[in-house]
Amino acid sequence: MRRGSLSMQPKTPRLLDDIRDAAAFIRDVAQSKTFDDYHGDRILRQAIERNFEIIGEAMKRLAQIDPETATRIESHRQMIAFRNVLIHGYDLVDHALSRRAAASRRKARSTPCLHQLNRGQTSSGTD
Repeated sequence: MRRGSLSMQPKTPRLLDDIRDAAAFIRDVAQSKTFDDYHGDRILRQAIERNFEIIGEAMKRLAQIDPETATRIESHRQMIAFRNVLIHGYDLVDHALSRRAAASRRKARSTPCLHQLNRGQTSSGTD
């Protein structure tokens, strides 16, 4: 890959699709839920947490195979770190934090950024 090029590794589009799909699921499911809904519904909570795990794992793999693309995604390190907490520190998960992350407008803004990266367009740097 040439320095500064928009070329991606062969697995990059699939990983970005997985991240975008999981983020859309979280956004769609969480948008009409309150914290009480989230806290009281184990299936909802686990479904949202599972999709955060998918985002973090896909981001971790992306950072390994295509670090140039990964670094163009805002908060990519935090996504990986959150996945690690969900996987390895399940008993330490703060459900209020998970719910806020699910409702975050920042997460919703990441979806167009990922779509743009997946198509190989230049990021504006304001994502």
